[in-house]
Amino acid sequence: MNKSKVEKVNFYSPALGKEMSMLVYLPEGYDNLAPLPVLYFLHGRSGNENIMYDVEINSKADKMIKDGEINPLIIVCPRIENSRGLNSSLICKEVSDSNNIGINLGMYEDYFIKEIIPLTDKTYNTIKDRKGRYIGGASGGGYTALHNSFRHQDMFSKVGGHMPAVELTLEDDDKPFFSGIDVWEKYDPIYIAKNNNIASDISVYLDAGDKDEGKFYEGCEILHKLLIKKGASSQNHIFPGHHSVEYIKSNFEKYLKFYGC
Repeated sequence: MNKSKVEKVNFYSPALGKEMSMLVYLPEGYDNLAPLPVLYFLHGRSGNENIMYDVEINSKADKMIKDGEINPLIIVCPRIENSRGLNSSLICKEVSDSNNIGINLGMYEDYFIKEIIPLTDKTYNTIKDRKGRYIGGASGGGYTALHNSFRHQDMFSKVGGHMPAVELTLEDDDKPFFSGIDVWEKYDPIYIAKNNNIASDISVYLDAGDKDEGKFYEGCEILHKLLIKKGASSQNHIFPGHHSVEYIKSNFEKYLKFYGC
């Protein structure tokens, strides 16, 4: 394979009991390269695996690899639905909040950790340890990336929360996410960082827009200070912009430099 390509992988998820899919970016010359690191990049609540195209991830990676700004890597964008990546219900189902927004309940952490990652490592020429495994995401996907990396520190060496939905208060509309009595604290990145050791060799990148409608820059600042206090390698940025796809798109080259260098 000379040119880069994006493959769509459809598969059945035993954890969720249904068909799911992911998009996988393979860089130019993939067939002739040594095992590559993998970036798992997760979409927000209203998105899907097409964040690969919505943010132009593949074309941005192509240019930066060609220009020598980053090293070649595989990028996986799995579908995680509006789940925040939680193990929230043994039975996969959809409920609606008061704004009639669908919320997906199910074993989404198991789906990602026990199915997506092994499937990727089995199918592609990957570095099969934490040194070559990175995770990031936008909004709800940033929340998922952070809790996955903190809860599975043996699996990831870099994590990015990009305008991550780290909330300082729990609104009534969000309660379907946290129907289990301990689920909120179990998955909240700030709670995890405050009450657990964070490996000093996990590199963390946090950012949010200065006009972020959810004011997620406030949660990023609190989390960043906790991580620094714990001795972790963390950086926190506020860039111009709103809570939007356009914000992620305009800053994605910065993210790739973090993951790909």
